[in-house]
Amino acid sequence: MADIIVVFDFDKTIIECDSDNWVVEELGYTDLFNQLLPTMPWNSLMDRMMKELHELGKTIEDIVEVLKRTPIHPRVVPAITAAHALGCDLRIVSDANLFFIETILEHLGLRDCFSEINTNPGFVDEEGRLRILPFHDFNKGSHGCPGLCPPNMCKGVILERIQASLAEGNKRLIYLGDGVGDYCPSLRLKEADFVMPRKNFPVWDLISKNPLLIKAKIHEWTDGEELEKILLSLIETISFEKNAAAFISTDYRLPTIPVSALPKVLPVQQ
Repeated sequence: MADIIVVFDFDKTIIECDSDNWVVEELGYTDLFNQLLPTMPWNSLMDRMMKELHELGKTIEDIVEVLKRTPIHPRVVPAITAAHALGCDLRIVSDANLFFIETILEHLGLRDCFSEINTNPGFVDEEGRLRILPFHDFNKGSHGCPGLCPPNMCKGVILERIQASLAEGNKRLIYLGDGVGDYCPSLRLKEADFVMPRKNFPVWDLISKNPLLIKAKIHEWTDGEELEKILLSLIETISFEKNAAAFISTDYRLPTIPVSALPKVLPVQQ
């Protein structure tokens, strides 16, 4: 297993928008979305919107074409492929849904870069309708987080599971995110880890209020270009520290030379 685990949020971190809003807006149903918004949780609303779109004649192919147009900064794809090529274990923790995320990643040629995607289930049912379900079924009980997390997902709980699953050794985590939901996992990172909050976004605002609550080292970023630069720099730093520590800890001993093998001291003639 890789020694560096990079955990990405998806919306407004890998892509430049909220994927739910993007699909609704591009298909022209923002008014319907806004009418339903006060009546149910967001996750339930997206499932309802997919039902409404299906009944209005919108197909899975229509949704896929919209997802293929999702805006993304041109340096994000190279950043992800470079981190993967350097041997990092890349994962996603997102409050979007699996269908949206996998469709976009496959279109970008990035799906195989990620070993794990933690998100709300999204799939096409037997009627050809897209279903979106909660990662955590809040109708059966709470996920147990008392913080700012939405009822369907606590990213902090997911991060703790990732931490617990790591094999023994000096594993280092880098967490990238932008939203309120990314604050809880940021609080659970360790001193050897790094958090990359997107500047002037909700998670950055929360961290800035009291950065001492965060044990991990904080490296803010503003756009895809900075994301690439900072992420690859951190990976390089961690790799250098690991190699330096391995070199210092090597038990290297000079070979023992017997006294009889040493050259004799010649007398100095007067």
